Amino acid sequence: MHSKKIILIGSAHPFRGGIASYNERLALEFSRLGHQIELWTFTLQYPNLLFPGKTQYSSMPAPENILIKRKVNSINLFNWIKVGIDIKKQNPDILLFRFWLPFMGPCFGTIARIAKSNKHTKVVCILDNIIPHEKRIGDIPFTRYFIKAIDAFIAMSQSVMDDLNFFDAKKPRILSPHPLFDNYGKAISKNEACEKLGIDVQTNYLLFFGFIREYKGLDLLLEAFNDKYLKEHNIKLIIAGEFYCDEKPYRELINKNGLKEQVILKTDFIPDNEVVNYFCAADMVVQPYKHATQSGVTQIAYHFEKPMLVTNVGGLPELVPKGKAGYVVEPSANEIKKALIDFYQNKKSEVFIAGVKEEKKRFAWNIMANQVITVSEK
Repeated sequence: MHSKKIILIGSAHPFRGGIASYNERLALEFSRLGHQIELWTFTLQYPNLLFPGKTQYSSMPAPENILIKRKVNSINLFNWIKVGIDIKKQNPDILLFRFWLPFMGPCFGTIARIAKSNKHTKVVCILDNIIPHEKRIGDIPFTRYFIKAIDAFIAMSQSVMDDLNFFDAKKPRILSPHPLFDNYGKAISKNEACEKLGIDVQTNYLLFFGFIREYKGLDLLLEAFNDKYLKEHNIKLIIAGEFYCDEKPYRELINKNGLKEQVILKTDFIPDNEVVNYFCAADMVVQPYKHATQSGVTQIAYHFEKPMLVTNVGGLPELVPKGKAGYVVEPSANEIKKALIDFYQNKKSEVFIAGVKEEKKRFAWNIMANQVITVSEK
């Protein structure tokens, strides 16, 4: 495969979060495969008024061996025009966008239109979501404006591929699952992980990980935990991630169900270098989502070889084969509860870990990088 000049536009250091980590890891893979890659991130990503968390910025040092340039202001039209002209002049083979939110549609769509007017650059988009989890005014026109500027797409789940048809049914597209999140370090022992977290190594832990939003179903999991078996068998729930919604209903559920001793709340943002501790302390990762597309949390669990419980929504069942790598259940507290009890009662951990080790082979980064090149040439 010939070397390509690629500019990837999306979140990256100094911004934090799973999308930034993904983009940085993908850039490393392009470089490893011999391509020339630059990652252009934001001078302003979200206005503070629109950001639900405590800070948009990472406390970690910048990743090594990646050329990251802060270029894009998401709300400044004059900046979009300038960035588009700069890319047009640089004449990359591929301009790659990571699209996760309609809010970015006007910015990304304008840059793409100007950049590709050089008649050389192909514009490719990796789609996280195309119909967002939380709907807002402007979603449809913003997304449509962006989609019209793109030459080819990569969807990471079949549900997103299906949603794309609402906006476009003709342009080239490839289905390629979210790659393994292998950039959080090597696994450590449960003893070491528990020691670093300051929790008892003799306890059984389930993990809910990531930003807490209403659609992620943490309320269902807290209702499921209101069970005599779980309370009597030294099983606790670690909730690790920052609230991006009102936390009051969840705290009320914990109090109502008498779960204060069973729930460990770590509700600050989890830095990259601490992720390993939470996954390696856990017996299973639980994603009780009410709706979803795909999930980076699943790919962290695969990296650390942890069984998973996911709900039968969006692309999650595509990632976690039922009965092999974990459970796929309907998004209800009762179904989640039955699976949690089955996991411990029937000692499913070893069987699922073996399945996880086999399944994780599907999610190599070189597959995603090569798919970007392939779809750009269609």
